[in-house]
Amino acid sequence: MSPDLRSVMRNFATGVCVATTYTDRGGIRAHDAVTLNSLTSVSLDPPLISLSLRRGSQFLDELLGTKKWAISILDRDAEPVARQLARSHGDRAETVAALRADPGPATGALLLDAQSGLECVLWDSFDLGDHTMVIGEVVSTGTRDEQPPLLFLHGAFQQLASAQTAETAQTKEPLHDEHPDGPQHRRRNSRRRQGAGPAAA
Repeated sequence: MSPDLRSVMRNFATGVCVATTYTDRGGIRAHDAVTLNSLTSVSLDPPLISLSLRRGSQFLDELLGTKKWAISILDRDAEPVARQLARSHGDRAETVAALRADPGPATGALLLDAQSGLECVLWDSFDLGDHTMVIGEVVSTGTRDEQPPLLFLHGAFQQLASAQTAETAQTKEPLHDEHPDGPQHRRRNSRRRQGAGPAAA
């Protein structure tokens, strides 16, 4: 029997962030944004972070082309935006256009009105299985007053109190057919079961 990585990782709570990048064509800049939970701190000196993105996704192609991106770490009030940006590229375009965000001073990628933000330039990238890990050198940071974070746990967005409740409830049920490796993955598979298109970075 193959290891059931999904069922194990759905019990690992993560924060939720929005990654942004852009493309420049004919003097016109087109921004893109996607919800992720794969943000990881890699090194403090030099300051490096990593993201894991599905291979072949349009967002990944744009990021590797521009070699610049920004990360906004979301608080609990940002769940509606997180849900909207967990959709497929075409479905989230309207949300991206309406974002309350400003271009970062170091990269030009959008920074949302969030409690923390990072701007990065590409350091390296690696194809690993069905994802590509991108390593970014952090060139700018910003924080504001800390707010309760938005979390992803048990295949769903959570807040601290509700995450504790959900964890208790899950001890009574077997874990099957969930999609814990990221908001965009869960939405993609959930919508496929309903006959809708895939959600992906």
